[in-house]
Amino acid sequence: MSSVFNRSNFPDKELLQAASSFGTPAYLYSQKVLEETASEALRFSAPYGLTVRYAMKALPSAAILRIFTAKGLGIDASSGYEVLRAERAGIPSRNITLTAQELPEFFTELIERGVSFNACSLHQLESFGTHFNGRSVGVRFNPGLGSGHANRVNTGGPASSFGIWHEHVAEVKRLAGKHSLTVERIHSHIGAGTDPEVWVHCARLTLAMAAQFETATTVSLGGGFKVARMPDETPADLRKIGSAVKEEIEKFESSYGRKLHLEIEPGTYLTANAGVVISKIIDISDTGSNGYKFLKVDAGMTEVLRPSLYGAQHPMWSVPLGGSAQGGGDYLVVGHCCESGDILTPAPSNPEGLLPRRFSQPAIGDLLIIGACGAYCAGMPAKNYNSFPEAPELLLESSGGIRMIRKRQTLDQMLQNEQCSPN
Repeated sequence: MSSVFNRSNFPDKELLQAASSFGTPAYLYSQKVLEETASEALRFSAPYGLTVRYAMKALPSAAILRIFTAKGLGIDASSGYEVLRAERAGIPSRNITLTAQELPEFFTELIERGVSFNACSLHQLESFGTHFNGRSVGVRFNPGLGSGHANRVNTGGPASSFGIWHEHVAEVKRLAGKHSLTVERIHSHIGAGTDPEVWVHCARLTLAMAAQFETATTVSLGGGFKVARMPDETPADLRKIGSAVKEEIEKFESSYGRKLHLEIEPGTYLTANAGVVISKIIDISDTGSNGYKFLKVDAGMTEVLRPSLYGAQHPMWSVPLGGSAQGGGDYLVVGHCCESGDILTPAPSNPEGLLPRRFSQPAIGDLLIIGACGAYCAGMPAKNYNSFPEAPELLLESSGGIRMIRKRQTLDQMLQNEQCSPN
């Protein structure tokens, strides 16, 4: 099951080969796992049609977008620049939907090229109507419910700014009428969760919105399907969630005579467990008998920001390279940044806390692998902090070969936009 991290998808032989050929730190993604998760998502139950859109913010590299497009997935873009990036990767504009906090200045050009659009605020809906009187549009609602392992990944409920609050339906209708807009898609997204009952409740709330718009032909429940990065975590069961949501859509058809097409927008579910960061232990130190032992690695928040930001947990293991091993024990793994918050082993959901990990015989020079780094890692780093370059991205192909899909950044590339004179 691809929703659970499986270390065997990244054999030591391939990790050592990647490190030897491309250096560390580096991201390595498994094409096999990416394709498996896409197939799982495409099996989501939908009685009257299904569209799966990849939430590209999770991992926006062109090679990844092309893999998912080849599998039949569309693209969910969270900014105008993500749309442009997807188009440059060769994704047809008609396969892209824009659902964004910020309406780009060039959004009219995107719409004219065939990009579909979900208005996420009353202001956005007014702006769309002003430019595209008489057109069809999607509307994202905040259904009043949220879910997630931390507040920072909760995208529904009264503390979330995402979408139009569900009590503003009358104003949405007024603006749609003012501009002769056809509301064809009702969108919601509650955050990351596992409980099928929460998803059913969200589906009911979203369908209740769709019931108020007779022109609606599609409902989108967004993404947020949780994966198990760590052994004690429980992933979302797409089969159970899909079966329950299917039942609700069939009930809607029975009540309103409309067969709604379903859209989902997974990001984490598709990529999280398909990637690792290959780093190297560069130092081992301690703070005495009453303190901690530390493994210092040549990666950190510049590659994996989630632990510092959310207290997120990632599996870790070392791959020996024959160095002088230290005694086994519990170690904090820390990054290479001159930053006290660059801790890769925080307490769960608490970036201020510490939770050492057990390592048997670590040695300086050994590889240290940070697992489940396919989502919100390369796409969301503390880029260039301490002037560290962006790490390269590598693809472990289904055939077994390893190829580079993004080069390591150079210092010249890092500095190319600076405008200064030595004089």
